[in-house]
Amino acid sequence: MPQQTLQPPLTVPDQLGVTLSHQGFAVLSASSVCDLAGVSLEQLQSLEPSWHDLPPDQYLKDGGRYRRRRHASFEVSAAALKPMPHRAHWQPLSYNALHGGMQRWFEPMASEVVQQAAWSALLRWLGSVASAAQGDQTWYTEAHQFRIDTTDGIGRPTPEGAHRDGVNWVAVFLIGRHGIKGGETRVFDMDSPRGQRFTLSEPWSLLLLDDTRVIHETTPIQPEQAGGWRDTLVVTLRSGGFLDAPAAKN
Repeated sequence: MPQQTLQPPLTVPDQLGVTLSHQGFAVLSASSVCDLAGVSLEQLQSLEPSWHDLPPDQYLKDGGRYRRRRHASFEVSAAALKPMPHRAHWQPLSYNALHGGMQRWFEPMASEVVQQAAWSALLRWLGSVASAAQGDQTWYTEAHQFRIDTTDGIGRPTPEGAHRDGVNWVAVFLIGRHGIKGGETRVFDMDSPRGQRFTLSEPWSLLLLDDTRVIHETTPIQPEQAGGWRDTLVVTLRSGGFLDAPAAKN
């Protein structure tokens, strides 16, 4: 019998700002993402082959082999999308108790991905959503392509548990699921017991989070058939600058 999953609470496009303001997160269908970002589903689907060419994450402290990823950084403003030189991904231990405090040099995203018009449209739209909520500014943006697989029998999308990312906004696009069960998304208020749980299953549907107000996690995945995987694109937007490791003291 197929596993029963909770459907996500979808937001209609013209209520995105209100929903984010009210509850600190919103879920959009793929068609809503396309309408708001001004791209076609076919354009977004043209990015998908790159998820089949992600190198292993060499920094997993739990000894797992279940995560593959690539990383890229940008400055996003109303005027422009500016790719940044490749940089380490860094988080403080206060936000990521498992993998914080170390510079993680992931392989860069492929140029044939980040140079596509759909990619630019997607990031500039996310920047416009953030600016509509917090004022026009430059957003220091990091993008992560993830594949979580069941090589180890179980795959952990968020091995650090329920967490914040230390940014202003987090966008989680579900790219696809194949041959798995689990992978339930959970979103909790920072300052109350209120929370919601649901499973993203539609390719290019989006969970958009106000990282200052909510914490989030995704439960482990297990195989329903050999070679199962879950692909996501995570984009973070931060005001004021990128998260950088503190300078070493003399």
